Amino acid sequence: MKKKKRVLFSIGFKLVLIISFLVIVSLGSLTYMVSTVVGQSISTNTEDANLTLANQGAASVKNELTSIRSNVFLMLDMLNATGGSGILTRQTSSYFFERNPSIAAVVIPNDKELINERFFLSNEIETSYVQEFIDLNQDKISKTENGESFAMNAASVFDLPILVFMFPWQESGMNQAVMIFFTSDALSNALGSSKTNLSCLVNFEGDVLVHPDFDLVKAGVNLSSSPLLDFMKATEQESGQTLYTDTDEVEYFGAYERIPIADVAVLTTIQKELALEDLNKQTKTNIYVTLAVLFIAVLFIFLYSKTISRPLRKLTAVANEIQKGNFNTELFDTLKTHRSDEIAVLYESTKDERQILNTVAMLTNKHVVKMLIEGVDFDPHLKDATMFFSDIRGFTAISDGFNKRFGAESASQIIAFLDDYMDRMSKCVNLSGGFVDKFEGDAVMAHWGAFRTDNLDFESLDKNSEEYKLKYEEHFSHVKEDAVNAIRGTIAMRYALMLYNKQAEQFTKEHEGEAKAPYKPHIRIGCGLNTGRVTAGFMGSKEKMEFTVIGDAVNLASRTESSNKPCGTDILITEDTYNILKNDFIKNESNNFTIKPENLEREIIVEQIPVTFEVKGKGKQHFYGVVNMPNFDIEKFFKSSEPDFVADEDCIKAVGPKGPRTLAQVREMLGIPTPDFSGVNLDAEENKVTIS
Repeated sequence: MKKKKRVLFSIGFKLVLIISFLVIVSLGSLTYMVSTVVGQSISTNTEDANLTLANQGAASVKNELTSIRSNVFLMLDMLNATGGSGILTRQTSSYFFERNPSIAAVVIPNDKELINERFFLSNEIETSYVQEFIDLNQDKISKTENGESFAMNAASVFDLPILVFMFPWQESGMNQAVMIFFTSDALSNALGSSKTNLSCLVNFEGDVLVHPDFDLVKAGVNLSSSPLLDFMKATEQESGQTLYTDTDEVEYFGAYERIPIADVAVLTTIQKELALEDLNKQTKTNIYVTLAVLFIAVLFIFLYSKTISRPLRKLTAVANEIQKGNFNTELFDTLKTHRSDEIAVLYESTKDERQILNTVAMLTNKHVVKMLIEGVDFDPHLKDATMFFSDIRGFTAISDGFNKRFGAESASQIIAFLDDYMDRMSKCVNLSGGFVDKFEGDAVMAHWGAFRTDNLDFESLDKNSEEYKLKYEEHFSHVKEDAVNAIRGTIAMRYALMLYNKQAEQFTKEHEGEAKAPYKPHIRIGCGLNTGRVTAGFMGSKEKMEFTVIGDAVNLASRTESSNKPCGTDILITEDTYNILKNDFIKNESNNFTIKPENLEREIIVEQIPVTFEVKGKGKQHFYGVVNMPNFDIEKFFKSSEPDFVADEDCIKAVGPKGPRTLAQVREMLGIPTPDFSGVNLDAEENKVTIS
């Protein structure tokens, strides 16, 4: 197992030290400067320091609350994007609570209830407390659904320092309330009360939400009678300070800072007598030394931040490429792992993710993985696509040949042979824009167009409207493009198969005479293509699902493939596919045997099979044997993935300018006997199709 990098000095540790040092120095300098400017006025100095603590505590609390709210809203948006249910929802919520362990629960009453089970187990409390709190606060929930926000103390219910923030939430046009249950430990740390200054968090109703003395929080203490709270309510300013006397006739300096999130405020107080004592003991420091230290700290953080921002920009660039499906982008080479901090771990983890993505893509489909990353909706949809099936002729006899020659070792020999063959065929599918759906024994199933993002909503429009005509034409152009690409990929397979057979013959000859001499059989294949409407999407069980296509159009493509043998062909297309392509890419009577110059590069030669077959719901139809694409540049085709590719001179006669011009030439080239069509009955095939 690859040894994981260990973080020696974390970036967080370094930043905490630097920022803590900077804050301490800045506050010390600020205190000294303020005291000097106001003429060493102790009272004013104390008030300003008190207000500063309130401001800082409020800023820290605001950041914590904003982060919690943002994280929760982001998680809810992600849940909505996944459809609100299923494994992606469970993974999303599980990952959210793993990254936010202080959040106990996120509840949208009567809709969602996401519970951090680990939180409740570790604190040995029941999850039923959540519902108990909800039942006690139905009036607040109703007000929240109408646009108000609330911060509430739930310590009396949970017997723990737990707060509940309630925010309005809209989903599917409905006004709802989001209730966030979380521990107040982080807020307690953010308030940072000292020996002299006491800070607490209250809502505008006076309820104490966070206080250094948890017993007060648990008891539900209310400060509505506090002079400081009355002062805050009487002014519209976001922050302020005052000198007041409490009920025990003790004078306090008090400061407040409002936080607009759910109408809460930080209150900071200090006894006047204690403040005077501390300030009288305060020693003056050298202002110039303080400024020099502050300058050095700022400069150091500025320089150090570059060591973080630059690597993060690299990681962002790599992440963007991964989202585009470029799992092997060269940008990975820029991620150096010689560091000894979190950046190095992130670099290494990112490279590990690339390997995982490549493995998943190999086991499923790269395009499926890419679209999952992009968050595409994979609910079943109707698509107009071109389907492909191929099959090795006489594969049973080939397998028997391996068994007789290799015995117990035949399995590995057969698989190696099939892997070689299918790798060549898959490359032709991928380079032509198609996608291999599955391998079934020696058969290959692929499709072109099932991953297109366009839909069929336009079919509900008035067929005489301009909008319908424009959208139909756009959609039909995509369908034609898919059909042409499917034939390009299949024609390329003919070349790839001929090259395989040539290399197989050479391989077999090189090993003849050896004991159990390795060999590769000479093979022929049949390919069938059909264009039509299919249902595309993830299908299977809860334990295992795969992206595939089903429907009559798929079945007809399979029937087309099996009809190659009686038709004496290697590639057949249906009449539906022919009709889609005939006006633009096939010279025939309907276009006066002329196609547009821009389509010449993709011209297709086909011949009608002189035997009809019955398609229930459509009547008698013909198959068409694909002869060639006479202007197909096979070298250019393969160079898109292999820049150094050079076409084999013996095999180039399979396709393109040197390829066949008639089915007779195809049969002669591939060694396929010409059938006696007077005895061919395509309706005798077992895999008939009903077209509804």
